[in-house]
Amino acid sequence: MRRWTLSLLAVSAVLLLAAPGPRAAETIKIGIAGPLTGDQAAFGEMLKNGSLLAAEEWNAGGGVVLRGKKVKVELLWGDDRHDPREGVSIAHKFVNSGVAGVVGHFNSSVSIPASTVYAEAGVVQITPASTNPKLTEQGFKTVFRACGRDDQQGEVAADFIKNKLKAKSVAILHDKTTYGQGLADETRRFLAKLGLKDAFYSGIVQGDKDFTPVLTAAKQKNPDVVFFGGIHPEAILLVKQMRERLGMNAAFMSGDGVYVDEFFKIAGKAAEGSYVTFTPDQAKIQAAQGVIAKHRERFGKEVGAYTIYSYVAANLILQSIQETNTTAGARLAAHLRSKAWNTALGKIQFNARGDVLASPYVMWQVKGGKFVQLN
Repeated sequence: MRRWTLSLLAVSAVLLLAAPGPRAAETIKIGIAGPLTGDQAAFGEMLKNGSLLAAEEWNAGGGVVLRGKKVKVELLWGDDRHDPREGVSIAHKFVNSGVAGVVGHFNSSVSIPASTVYAEAGVVQITPASTNPKLTEQGFKTVFRACGRDDQQGEVAADFIKNKLKAKSVAILHDKTTYGQGLADETRRFLAKLGLKDAFYSGIVQGDKDFTPVLTAAKQKNPDVVFFGGIHPEAILLVKQMRERLGMNAAFMSGDGVYVDEFFKIAGKAAEGSYVTFTPDQAKIQAAQGVIAKHRERFGKEVGAYTIYSYVAANLILQSIQETNTTAGARLAAHLRSKAWNTALGKIQFNARGDVLASPYVMWQVKGGKFVQLN
């Protein structure tokens, strides 16, 4: 009996030695999500191109070092078409595909519901562009944003309206989305703090084409400024109809969702003089020069507003994986918060919520058919 027991133990030991261990990851999968098609595809392209540049750089060097081996980066694409339901569906697909992190989404109205899926799965999400404060105020440890917040740019907009433009009357419009209405409300809140109450406040619907009824109602209040919280497709129609149909001379102002060349290229002369809040000129950031040159060579065009933000978000995830030697979301999230990062946007550090400690906003104006930063 003893001999039989020893024989069994010996066979068991051989089987254990022959059994395969945990399989090394074939690739490190990173999900990239945003409006890759449709009327906001210009922003989706920025997320796509920035992430592609980052992945190609890592793969050119053999990949990310993970558990002693270099592992190639694989990007998974998710076209949410700025639809919250599509975003949640994509989030589930990413999680089921085993992504190690997500760069996205673009729209706050999509990032916020999708963040619940990523947080429950323990997957790190870094949005390059979603600015609504609620995103990082949900208490999720794996959610980050590389950009600023609407309460930051709303304050800059309000100060400029009150103290630079010396406006006495303001009409505020928004597109009823999480981002658009959120930015409009933050601007409205800071204007009230400065003693300037809006004379008109109303919402429009994304996708509509004729805004003359609401603009006519706003015009009756004789505003010095029309502030719009929303994205460029509606901003183009608004400013054109203000100038060309109604002859409104009020200054037109919006936020980062309108900082895209399509705004002044399509709106033409009607866009001239319009104001937009965004971050300082990225072309003047020394650390960004390399990615700007590579983007020009790779895609034959200049970087967009959020191209470098997407590049940075992808690099932060991949660098964290290499430095922690794991793809576990909780450890990656803790590492992301643990230090200041040298990035193509300069030094970035996250607070406990997942927001960057500093993200200055400045005012830009359309002058001579292009955006010009105002001093």
